[in-house]
Amino acid sequence: MSTWALTLVVISATIHATWNFLAKRSSGGTSFVWLYMLVSAVIYSPLVIIVIVVVDIKFGWLELGLILASACLHLLYAITLQKGYRIGDFSLVYPIARGIGPMIIAITAFFLLDEELNWLGKLGIFCIVFSVFIFTGGLRILREKTVLPAILYGLLIGCMIASYSLLDKYIVSVTVIHPILLSYGSIVGQVVLLIPFANKHWQKIRQDWKYLKLETIGVGILNPLAYILILIAMVTTPVSYVSPVRELSIFIGAVLGVVFFKENFGRRRMIAAAIMVIGVIAVALS
Repeated sequence: MSTWALTLVVISATIHATWNFLAKRSSGGTSFVWLYMLVSAVIYSPLVIIVIVVVDIKFGWLELGLILASACLHLLYAITLQKGYRIGDFSLVYPIARGIGPMIIAITAFFLLDEELNWLGKLGIFCIVFSVFIFTGGLRILREKTVLPAILYGLLIGCMIASYSLLDKYIVSVTVIHPILLSYGSIVGQVVLLIPFANKHWQKIRQDWKYLKLETIGVGILNPLAYILILIAMVTTPVSYVSPVRELSIFIGAVLGVVFFKENFGRRRMIAAAIMVIGVIAVALS
């Protein structure tokens, strides 16, 4: 991997952890999701126009249906993510969600797609599972009522990450949809799907914009930007190199939660995050 590509991926990982940090700080719900999606749709529209002008676009009902399916999964993920952040610690929910996703993808590919899972992949899965055990404090999860919901939300969000990742990978692999158009189409689709909610809860929308404007604009800009930087890096770098480095966001997220939110068990969670990063890298390289 070149220094340029490595720099882009590290910046992307930092941005990804940062926008999740802002989402956690907002304590927002569905109205917050609609607002930052709307911000993304407005800000990145010039980029999409450039792609449409430069790239030969072929678009039909199949492509529209796939983009809508992607939008539905991403919307479910975004709403569940906000719910998880309101319930649990950032340094707990975020690393588990980001680590479980790649593990589920690897296991799904092994059982459903007949892809090989070698010793390195098995070691990676073991590291991820072991890191979750450290995150929870082992058997302490049976005694702490506040920990179990956060763990369950982290696992659920990880499943959603795996779901939309597999779907989006399928879409860009078997169709001619440009990745940026897929990402932007999913954003616009989420905005449209939430219009009935926005009309019904307009007062809440205005309140969130008034008090959460910084977080809304921050997430709206950084959320797509993290993915765009990954796309740029993958132009010259194999995805097998990009994906492991990207998961540095797991450790960054744990550090942000401990330092800025003053969440408990900081040292243990950072150790667990480091082990999870090793596990995700092993799974990716396998």
